[in-house]
Amino acid sequence: MMKNLMKSCSMIILSLVFAQTALAQRTIPTDDEQLLYEVYKELIEYKTTMQEENNTIAAEGMAAWLQAAGFAQEDIFIGGALPHKGNLVARYRGTGAKEPIIMMAHLDVVSAERDDWNLDPFVLNEDDDYYYGRGTLDDKAMGAIFLANMIRFKREGYQPNRDLIIALTSDEESGGSNGIGWLLDNRPGLIQGALAINEGGYGLLQDGKPLANTIQIAEKIYATFRVTAKNPGGHSSLPRADNAIYDLAEALLNIRDFKFPVEINDVMRVSFERQAEINTGQRAEDFRALLTYPIPQDALDRLSSEAAINAQLRTTAVATLLDGGHAPNALPQTAVANVNVRMLPGSDPQVVLQTLIDVVDNSEILVEYRGGGSITDPSPLSEEIMSAVETVTQSMWPGVIVMPTMSTGATDGARMRRAGIPTYGTSGLFVDRNDMRIHGQDERLLKESLYNGYKFLYSLVKELSQ
Repeated sequence: MMKNLMKSCSMIILSLVFAQTALAQRTIPTDDEQLLYEVYKELIEYKTTMQEENNTIAAEGMAAWLQAAGFAQEDIFIGGALPHKGNLVARYRGTGAKEPIIMMAHLDVVSAERDDWNLDPFVLNEDDDYYYGRGTLDDKAMGAIFLANMIRFKREGYQPNRDLIIALTSDEESGGSNGIGWLLDNRPGLIQGALAINEGGYGLLQDGKPLANTIQIAEKIYATFRVTAKNPGGHSSLPRADNAIYDLAEALLNIRDFKFPVEINDVMRVSFERQAEINTGQRAEDFRALLTYPIPQDALDRLSSEAAINAQLRTTAVATLLDGGHAPNALPQTAVANVNVRMLPGSDPQVVLQTLIDVVDNSEILVEYRGGGSITDPSPLSEEIMSAVETVTQSMWPGVIVMPTMSTGATDGARMRRAGIPTYGTSGLFVDRNDMRIHGQDERLLKESLYNGYKFLYSLVKELSQ
């Protein structure tokens, strides 16, 4: 009873705050790119980190733009697991001939300290070529684009054959009260649709020239394992060969040296075919070799030496946290390591657990599965989505191939796929393949990429809804 009462109070608080904030009406610029810029700037300058606890303020600010554009109150929802973790969901009504499209982006960002940056991370800074600021790429660019396009559709009187739903969510980066998960569990009717467009796919630039436009079809599954070594310990003046820290170190070195078997799913088979097309010489031959059986070991060794390619070939495991001992003058009784595993889609955590136990090869060491993402299959490579992305890509960047891909990191797309909603990461935002800066210092996005992404997603949504 108390839990439900607190939940109701939280929703009331959100509604009251939204009602007050929404009174500050925005003036909608008549120029499309100016509209995008103003929304983008406002969004970047909301400090939506986990520490600031103000995601709801950003959701309300974006809702105010929609209200100013004439969206009805009943088509705008703000709510979440906690008062400061509000999510915005808004609906642009179509004919209903087809099921809706969901346009997803997350409002929260990872932390950024002013002293670590050359510029204030929570001010939209710019030079001749780039916009700088935390979230300029991950993921406020897509959030601003989707919102600006909703307003643009409204202004143009566009009549799609399906409802268009925008979902700007909380807590994707920190995950404790994940926004898309909360919506799926608590307001599933708000975000049901035939498919969703999400982050995870970018255009790739090499020396300033577009190479490929990627579309994320799948992503690896985050999982946490713990490795623990125990020992009776003793006085440090009487060292022995059996030592919890040494035993743990040996176990971790075994994990470091082990490589999970190569598994190339249908998504990556198409991806490697197309990577062979955009490369030359030995590198192109090596990508083609991945499609043969057995894969030549020399080609596999060359590609596996690149972290980004290796992670797309197999499940990976890496030690990320370490704790051991209890006193500087005592032999350690316990040593513990966190091992982060990124599993290929369809992997079973229990099979991975047994593999790690076998690799550690020490019955005195405990290896435990501590949880993580659920088993998630790739979205189907449907003709509808691939044709639409290829059509718009060719109209904007003739000759640039569309390359399906599997993200080695995690997005909210996995939660949507588990809910039965095919989700595709595609943005039209072209970035330097060797300098993306996501989560890093001086995060940035090319100005040209922002406005091209705006045009790309506008055209893509229209292609899918007419």
